[in-house]
Amino acid sequence: MLLPVYGREVTSSAPWCGRWWEHPEAVAQLHGLWLAWGELTGPGSDKSGPASWHRDYLAAVMDSLRSPQGPFAGCKPDMHRPKQTPVVDAVDPFGPPPRPV
Repeated sequence: MLLPVYGREVTSSAPWCGRWWEHPEAVAQLHGLWLAWGELTGPGSDKSGPASWHRDYLAAVMDSLRSPQGPFAGCKPDMHRPKQTPVVDAVDPFGPPPRPV
């Protein structure tokens, strides 16, 4: 439902990836969007739930996903570009300090 209704034209300033499920950030944001939809439109919800979902969730998620610096940056129609995960040091910042050698 999302793309047929809210999927605007793909451009370099508003990218989309046809393999969106291979972008963990996109999956996390879309999952949250889906959960918010269920909470705001499910049984016992206010009649204004869909309007609240559009105002409070949809625009922010779509703007984030389709940002030129977002998870689909570098992807083009019919071309997926995997993202490299940032390197994380093996040192535990909450653990004991390293022992001097």
